[in-house]
Amino acid sequence: MAYITKRGGSYLAQVSLYQQGEHKRLTKTFKNKSDAKLWSLEIELAKGNGKQLANRLTPFASFFENWIYIVKQRDVKESTFQNYVQVSAIVKELFGDIQLKDLNDIVVQKKIDEYAKTHSRKTTHELLLKIKTALRDSYARGYIANDFAGLVKTRGVDPPKRNRALSITEFKRLRKFVLDHPDNEFHVLVLLALETGMRRGELLAIRPESLYEYGIHVRHSISPTSKDTTLKTDNAKRDISINKSVYDLIQKVPVEENGYVFSFDGFKQSTRLAALLRELDIPKTTFHGLRDTHASFLFAQDIDLVYVSKRLGHVNIQTTQNYYLELMPEKKHEQDEDALNLLDSL
Repeated sequence: MAYITKRGGSYLAQVSLYQQGEHKRLTKTFKNKSDAKLWSLEIELAKGNGKQLANRLTPFASFFENWIYIVKQRDVKESTFQNYVQVSAIVKELFGDIQLKDLNDIVVQKKIDEYAKTHSRKTTHELLLKIKTALRDSYARGYIANDFAGLVKTRGVDPPKRNRALSITEFKRLRKFVLDHPDNEFHVLVLLALETGMRRGELLAIRPESLYEYGIHVRHSISPTSKDTTLKTDNAKRDISINKSVYDLIQKVPVEENGYVFSFDGFKQSTRLAALLRELDIPKTTFHGLRDTHASFLFAQDIDLVYVSKRLGHVNIQTTQNYYLELMPEKKHEQDEDALNLLDSL
């Protein structure tokens, strides 16, 4: 049953709900009585249609947490699920006790914009995609009144790319140093990243049985947030050839007690790399930047795009084109000159 009460210059509409032996109320304040009556009528009609209105009083953060454990945990890989768990903590911090009934595109947009102030556009977009999926699920169950998820947008500007590809000169200097100092296990790891373009998790998952003469079977990946070592896609499963000299250096690295060739080292490889690059007076990049460097170097040498895509373990060539077709500076200058000479000859 609905009740409308005048409070000062506004009207408070209340609709009684009964579910699973509990009495609850949905309430909303309006500036005029006609809007209050219209809302009350819509809620009463929704009750008659079997909508789960009592659940609209649930905080969105609580719904999201329950949703990932009841729905998503069975649908995704363990590593992906752990990512949802991390997002759940972010949702709780952003939305606090805001209930499902109080959500709309403006409320969610403000929260996303708040998050975007301190995070990259890519990271914000990935968060929003998960929130949108949860919102659409709650709408389908009748917990929110409108399907507004599509109205919320990712805003903000991406910061400068952290995964910077090294120039050819920097690449050669770093490669020479780690080749000349192979007694340090981390140097061999850096060398492999440069030589293979393998992801950090794939490199850390190398076992003695992963090696063949002369190459590496990529079958697993180590994550700091999950015990699941399966690869993300079938395309990531591949064999990568390496030079004999590099193969011989890996064979000399003592195997860890856990059976892996390289120490996980608290997953601080990018921190150690930053220190190494400072020592060599090379501008900073991340460990993933070594993968970009490998790809950029192959492109600079005109290696076939299909081969590079398979070597990197991409799903398709388009992925390679979208993310790795940034030429090294020296190659760009060379092609600038070729282009200008071609035009000048007309």
